Amino acid sequence: MTTTLTTQFLALAGILAVVLGASEAPDAADEAEIEARSLVRLGDTARLEHALAKARRGERVVVGVIGGSITAGAAASTEANRWGNRVALWWRESFPQAEIVFVNAGIGATGSDIAAHRVQPHLLERRPDFVGIEFAVNDGGKPFVKDTLEGVVRQVLKQPNRPAAMLLFTMHQDGSNVQDQHAVIGDHYGLPMVSFRDALWPEIKAGRIAWTDIEADAVHPNDRGHDYCARFVTRVLDAVLADLPADADLPPIAPLPGPKASDVFEHAAFYNAETLAPVRNDGWDVLDTHPLFGPGWRSATPGSALAFEVQGTAIGLLFYRIKGAMGIAEAAVDNGPPVRMDAWFSADWGGYTPYELIARDLPQGKHTVTVTLLDEKHEASTGHEFRLHAVMPAGLPHD
Repeated sequence: MTTTLTTQFLALAGILAVVLGASEAPDAADEAEIEARSLVRLGDTARLEHALAKARRGERVVVGVIGGSITAGAAASTEANRWGNRVALWWRESFPQAEIVFVNAGIGATGSDIAAHRVQPHLLERRPDFVGIEFAVNDGGKPFVKDTLEGVVRQVLKQPNRPAAMLLFTMHQDGSNVQDQHAVIGDHYGLPMVSFRDALWPEIKAGRIAWTDIEADAVHPNDRGHDYCARFVTRVLDAVLADLPADADLPPIAPLPGPKASDVFEHAAFYNAETLAPVRNDGWDVLDTHPLFGPGWRSATPGSALAFEVQGTAIGLLFYRIKGAMGIAEAAVDNGPPVRMDAWFSADWGGYTPYELIARDLPQGKHTVTVTLLDEKHEASTGHEFRLHAVMPAGLPHD
């Protein structure tokens, strides 16, 4: 099955020649090579075959994507030009008899660490049948990316409706990403994987495509780049659909294997001011509702302390960072060492919500997380404000 589908994938790529962008595009042979290189691994297509068969029957199919700002659609000129929307359009055009629902769970400046805590409310509650996952750029520089990506993947794959998942690897302007680490998890679960980096970096290095032909800045694809991302995903869908058996002959879906790196982030929670009450609050106010994360907590008074009681073997916090009158807080779990969080940073493009791991490898049971606003601040900051958006434990007790 895999050999046949791979052959069909290459055949489909070989007949496509698309001229896009402002500068001279590669010729037809180059386009075929680009698309062929995009396929990292076809993997086990059983889940995908079942999702496609569901659409073929004219049933309701939910197509979901989750990732960072690339998936959210930064630098795409219109919503329709985002890679996820283009993939959803492929489903609608391929199955006009089916109801195709699209869910975009992309949030800028977030990685799989935050996604492991938010994938349930932001995506899985919609019961997706197909999920595209894109964190290969935003997971860069993080020490436990295999653990957190595996947490996202396991949560997707263990859903009762047994959805299909695919990994998309994008890249930074220097060609870097964490594809090698993500692919370890993808291989373990037999996920189809496609790479924007593998497909296009050789063209950039050879001078056949300029970075600005496909990217709007150091990391965000422009419309042409989004089109490439979508085409790499839909070429896999085309190949599997071309060889899709009758419903009676669909392959069985393999049981979920044991974890490769860790199952800690499979069992994760997201608590904000609506879902978690502090056991101690000295000087913090409830923060106005964030459009994506809900209400949190805010203080601008040094010495203010906030404490929570949660379970889990790993505990992280979500806070806000921006170039402004922002301060520094420290957080500790039980009597463990404090971790500093600086809410000021130098960039001018706006604010974002970083994830900070406070403690890991904790014993099971209840733990106290204490956040204290310090009298210190960055020398360029004019204030001490600190906004805490969420408490995010992982490694929660489970059967």
